[in-house]
Amino acid sequence: MLQSRVLVIALILLLSTALPEVHSKSVFERDRRDWLVVPDAVASYVYEAVNKVSPRAGQFLVDAAQTPAVVATRNFLIRETTKLSIMAEQLIEKIKNLWTRVRGY
Repeated sequence: MLQSRVLVIALILLLSTALPEVHSKSVFERDRRDWLVVPDAVASYVYEAVNKVSPRAGQFLVDAAQTPAVVATRNFLIRETTKLSIMAEQLIEKIKNLWTRVRGY
């Protein structure tokens, strides 16, 4: 019970300090590859925090992350996020082109 409380506190502290670092750029300044780094960065921060508190729990996270279900889900999310990022980039380009035509330049 005590370990789970320590783990929850560590995760709260970790996420409160890690997420502002991840979101330091403006949405329009991001390269589409930056979006794919966010989940891996969060997972890395969580693993480091858990591993510091309990190496056994850290090893459990590593083992859990390598199960076929997690790997398949991660690959699916990466594939779909890439598609969405490309579509968002194309939409932004279309909006820029439309705005340029509306302004008359």
